[in-house]
Amino acid sequence: MNIEFPLLTVLGPTAVGKTAFAAHLALELNAEIISADSRQVYWGMDIGTGKDKADYIIENQVISSHLIDIADPGTEYNVFQFQRDFESAYSSVISKGKIPILCGGTGLYLESVLLGYRMTEVPENLEFRKKLSQLTENELITMLSTLRPPHNTTDILDRDRLIRAIEIESFKKNNINTLPERNFAGSPVFGINFERKNVRDRITSRLIQRLDSGMIEEVQRLLDSGISLERLKMYGLEYKYIAMYLAGELDKRQMFSLLNTAIHQFAKRQMTWFRRMENKGIRIFWLEGENGLSENLVRAKKHLHLR
Repeated sequence: MNIEFPLLTVLGPTAVGKTAFAAHLALELNAEIISADSRQVYWGMDIGTGKDKADYIIENQVISSHLIDIADPGTEYNVFQFQRDFESAYSSVISKGKIPILCGGTGLYLESVLLGYRMTEVPENLEFRKKLSQLTENELITMLSTLRPPHNTTDILDRDRLIRAIEIESFKKNNINTLPERNFAGSPVFGINFERKNVRDRITSRLIQRLDSGMIEEVQRLLDSGISLERLKMYGLEYKYIAMYLAGELDKRQMFSLLNTAIHQFAKRQMTWFRRMENKGIRIFWLEGENGLSENLVRAKKHLHLR
């Protein structure tokens, strides 16, 4: 099937069925999925991150996916790494003559691709900072001005921030971002959502199902493997509250109530981010979850001018 777009995107808040929709769309379009989820990169964190690997198997066919299970649990993964990994996955998919479908709910990851952010991860240079610390504030301001105009007054009012700004700009000057520039402007973006009450009901129902399917045991295995309580808390949501329950900081009722509320709030923040993406010029073709998977596939293909 001939598709003229370089990328398709499927996004939406948690618990709306993005993966199932993207997988079925991939089957029909001979496509592969590139995940845009900041926690599904970690192997061993399956139930809590909602990998739903069964969704990738349709009619005995396995839909190829990328950027899932690529990082060790307990480590940090950020948007800079995602951009590099996305480029590798994207190049792999198009080299096969297939269509890449970017699918996920992490707004920053999605936005970094769709708006072509040129991000550079700048490491701390302690030796360079030591040299800068010996300069006066006026000398630091002058140095920053030769590299770029200060973004705002806080760049020059806070000495630590001023030094960091010089460190970043000096690094950029000597290190070119080697990622190719890609233009996905105008590429189709499908958003899936349900009415608010239905999203809340789906979140609560899914949470109960995941707890019954071994999510607490999954978090216990992560703790047993040596990942600290503090690190699991940093992953948020399921890993934070279940770890607190296992540590005796919450009882089971408190854990469920706080976690359920946190996931509802997370879904609202995701929708706020997606609306902001629309304000930045990303056109999202919204599909109502209540229509059902089959009807939304028909609508998506019609939007792509396909039969």
